[in-house]
Amino acid sequence: MRSINQLRPSLKPYDSYPIHKLLDNTSLKFPDKTAIIDKGKSFSYRQIRDATIKFGASLAAQGVNKGDRVGILSPNCAEFVISFYGIARIGAIVTTINSGYRELEISHQINDSQCSVIIVHQDLVLTLDKALSLSQLEPIIITLGSDESEFWNLIETAPPMETEVEIDASNDLAALPYSSGTTGLSKGVMLSHFNLVSNVQQLVGLSGKAKFLHDDVVLVHLPLFHIYGMNVLMNGCIAVGATQVMMGRFDMVEFLDLIQNNRINKLFSVPPVGLGLTQFPNISDWNLSSLELSLFGAAPLSSELQIKISEVLGCSVIQGYGMTETSPLTNADFAETHFTKPGSIGPATSDTEQKIVDVDDPQSILPTDTPGELMIRGPQVMMGYYNNPDATSETLTEDGWIHTGDIASMDSEGYVWILDRKKELIKYKGFQVPPAELEGLLLQHPDISDAAVIGKQDQDSGEIPKAYVVKSSNSILSESDVMDFISGKVATYKEIREVEFIDSVPKNPSGKILRRILRDNS
Repeated sequence: MRSINQLRPSLKPYDSYPIHKLLDNTSLKFPDKTAIIDKGKSFSYRQIRDATIKFGASLAAQGVNKGDRVGILSPNCAEFVISFYGIARIGAIVTTINSGYRELEISHQINDSQCSVIIVHQDLVLTLDKALSLSQLEPIIITLGSDESEFWNLIETAPPMETEVEIDASNDLAALPYSSGTTGLSKGVMLSHFNLVSNVQQLVGLSGKAKFLHDDVVLVHLPLFHIYGMNVLMNGCIAVGATQVMMGRFDMVEFLDLIQNNRINKLFSVPPVGLGLTQFPNISDWNLSSLELSLFGAAPLSSELQIKISEVLGCSVIQGYGMTETSPLTNADFAETHFTKPGSIGPATSDTEQKIVDVDDPQSILPTDTPGELMIRGPQVMMGYYNNPDATSETLTEDGWIHTGDIASMDSEGYVWILDRKKELIKYKGFQVPPAELEGLLLQHPDISDAAVIGKQDQDSGEIPKAYVVKSSNSILSESDVMDFISGKVATYKEIREVEFIDSVPKNPSGKILRRILRDNS
């Protein structure tokens, strides 16, 4: 089945302007409105815009030109937002680096994106130093994390911005986040200014309770380095003049305190947090009555859990769907009770086409309620993978459709249910874990002769990485030895959580691991 906007009106034509114009427009309308609350400190829209202009000018004075890649390695904070918009303002390209990455992963992104500058939080400087020792590059380093940091010093001493950089919104890149896509190691996702701005317009064009409003107060606990935090929360809030309340490392008590004390009315989160809310003791001790809507994304949510979260929070709970490669939002359910279908990611956003195709024959569009691969086309779909034409051609068709790699079904009204994944990525708490990367690391251990990794279903995390290991002869390798070996090499969310020793890894004649057999026996 193929559908487009059965329930949502078209928003065409979309504004085609640089992403920083979102901030410029809002700061002109609401200059004194609170844009960000970060650890008790407030910043108005005027202050944020002025800081981005000065920071952009400082970068330009240091030789950063249009098209240069500038990395941000930092947890959520006001400086992240200022950095993002300052970089975009001078036509440079933001590449956000996962603040939970280890040095190997950071060095891969730095090398692949060819970063000329990295803005780093002071708590991550040591990790960055180790990553740079593995890199061929020597980027300029700018630290943030305190009022006396180099970051704020550059803003205070910034020269005047000489001229405004000309940006072709449809063709110039604004952001280069990294994603594993449907297969393999992480790749740079080329998102134009138009991709991001059009998707923000699709987001704020949602109806009813799901619509972003000027008076909204939104908790930003999802990482801004992730496309969900970056373009749904940060840019969505800025587009309408909402207030963002920043949160760093997740802690349930702090999370509930921030909702209560800041009167958060819209909450965007992920299923593991939702599950935690349903299991947290004495949650009734917190006043969560300000909440009007909660949207969950990044991983599927069962209809049962969705309903239970709604009962705990006392507000409408809906699901959304997207990918880094789609800026990210492609689907969202309606918040109005008579339109909501629990368990569904809802219909497509405005001007977004969707179809369910045969997994083995993508040219064959399947009928209603028949499982197949979900494909998407719309203004939010990426330009391609950075310096990776092969991966781009595998994911994007010539006529603009993107393979999501997700197995889904669609009903007669265009509502979609995510059923499984064609891709072999493991989704641990909403983060993507490529099995091949872990398998490659496991095979570096002298006591491991072969290995395979799958995602094992887990109530708390969605899936956990489970390793099947074939020991070398006479090895006394233990499960904890295997887990410890990997934990020192990857981000926490990629760590192996369970190990099973086997005699051989099942493979087909061409040598491809038969993960299905392992999953069936896990």
